[in-house]
Amino acid sequence: MSYVEVPGAQVPIRMWTDPATVEGVAMQQLRNVATLPWIKGLAVMPDVHYGKGATVGSVIAMRGAVCPAAVGVDIGCGMSAVRTSLTANDLPGDLSRLRSKIEQAIPVGRGMHDDPVDPGRIHGFPTARWDDFWARFDGVADAVKFRQERATKQMGSLGSGNHFIEFCLDDDGTVWLMLHSGSRNIGKELAEFHMSQAQKLPHNQGLVDRDLAVFIADTPQMAAYRNDLFWAQEYAKHNRAVMMGLFQDVVRREFKKTKVTFEDVISCHHNYVAEERYDGMDLLVTRKGAIRAGSGEYGIIPGSMGTGSYIVRGLGNAASFNSASHGAGRKMSRNAAKKRFSTRDLEEQTRGVECRKDSGVVDEIPGAYKPIERVIDQQRDLVEVVAKLKQVICVKG
Repeated sequence: MSYVEVPGAQVPIRMWTDPATVEGVAMQQLRNVATLPWIKGLAVMPDVHYGKGATVGSVIAMRGAVCPAAVGVDIGCGMSAVRTSLTANDLPGDLSRLRSKIEQAIPVGRGMHDDPVDPGRIHGFPTARWDDFWARFDGVADAVKFRQERATKQMGSLGSGNHFIEFCLDDDGTVWLMLHSGSRNIGKELAEFHMSQAQKLPHNQGLVDRDLAVFIADTPQMAAYRNDLFWAQEYAKHNRAVMMGLFQDVVRREFKKTKVTFEDVISCHHNYVAEERYDGMDLLVTRKGAIRAGSGEYGIIPGSMGTGSYIVRGLGNAASFNSASHGAGRKMSRNAAKKRFSTRDLEEQTRGVECRKDSGVVDEIPGAYKPIERVIDQQRDLVEVVAKLKQVICVKG
């Protein structure tokens, strides 16, 4: 489908979904965002749903301002995937050992490594800017300085919630490695700190929602936020790269005889800010639950832990600010999912997938998410499908 345009106070709301299917609280959030004086455009992805301040699944373009809530709490959260030389015929009948080895190599949930991972021991990891990256930690907000040890040990670890590591097969039976994670606790704390700082500023006092507080260009507060924001985005990118390196090392060891090779890693943020130019204007584009889908750019759009995921290529649609959805998107809250589904439902909906099937992940059950095929179909003018993947192993936090 192409987009449906809904009137907004400052800009029209371009929606790649039927507005009638969007929950009322999410629709109100979109209308609230459209009232911001600095906004120049608002694009809504088919996986849109309620979030803090701004909906998940929205692309907000502003001139001379940025809204921390429009980035998301997990700054830099995103995806990585890589095609391997393995095929379905190389896999053992029982995948539990492989899942166990992945879980041993990569801490999950609130876990962390006993000692910081040395990137030099990860095959092919780019270490050139590693020391410079950590030296820049001295320049982030004092409010999180005491978290440095934790941040170093969480580098290369998987979060909880909807974060995952998967071993997948495409339609040709080729194995792909895929993972979803962000900037761990350090990014969350930076986001929450700056949200609270923005809410105190005079220009934000008359907003319809205090969670939509913004920083204004050419101010000390904006400079401090941008510094911490871009550092956290880089942390998230490094975190996925370290995890992917550890994941590949597990695969090399477990399939030693096959001499596995890996293609270039596809990686994309879906909670971030980018400086981009549209209609002759330099804009700050926030994608919260959305990926960049510029012409020819590869992206990853996952489903849930029992359905499929898609590798896509962007079509460069400027109406969406060169964006696409970041996943299937939830159709019910975590609490609602826990009330609606049981572990038996989880076992049924993840049949054929080696994964946790206990009460701790019922809120991640496929039934709590929108159908990924429908989400893909609604954005055929934003991306083209390169490969469809189906997980056979899913590691959850």
